Amino acid sequence: MKNFIILALTLLTFASYSQDKYNYTNKLTEVEGTSFVVATAENRDKMNGVKNRYLLFIDTKTGQTNQVEFPGEGYLQKIEQVKIDDLGINQIIVAAQTVDLNGKKGIDWNDPKQIIVLSTDGKQRTQLTDNKLFVRTWVVNKKTGTIVITGHYDTNNNGKYDNTDKNEIGIYDLKTLKLISKL
Repeated sequence: MKNFIILALTLLTFASYSQDKYNYTNKLTEVEGTSFVVATAENRDKMNGVKNRYLLFIDTKTGQTNQVEFPGEGYLQKIEQVKIDDLGINQIIVAAQTVDLNGKKGIDWNDPKQIIVLSTDGKQRTQLTDNKLFVRTWVVNKKTGTIVITGHYDTNNNGKYDNTDKNEIGIYDLKTLKLISKL
């Protein structure tokens, strides 16, 4: 009887433990010039891994939060604040993989990276680049308030960067979040 009770309690412990969900906060970053802090976080469970990733914008004056969701299998690669006081620009730029372009069971390293611009409170979200553009690099020109983004389109859909792919350079205005020019 004693062995049965030990076995039952052990099984009950494993069953309840495997259902636990975890929220992990990976990094906290102050949003300069505002009362906000951004937390990168993800929801996980033992059975399925990462359920979703998100940025949590926390107003340190009021304690209110705003959550910006990203797919669980996606990747948040770079998060950078661009603050140009002379031009009235204060934005958060996120480079992330959020689209399963090849349709092969989720987002992986072979899927394109997008550039997404968020307001400093996380309430506005604008994706600058097309879902099919494989972003390689980007840089902000602080004198003009523009972001220049380079990348390519996989024109033959072979999942590789080769000579037949179409390269592109896009220039976007960070104040209006509109395309200025494509080269």
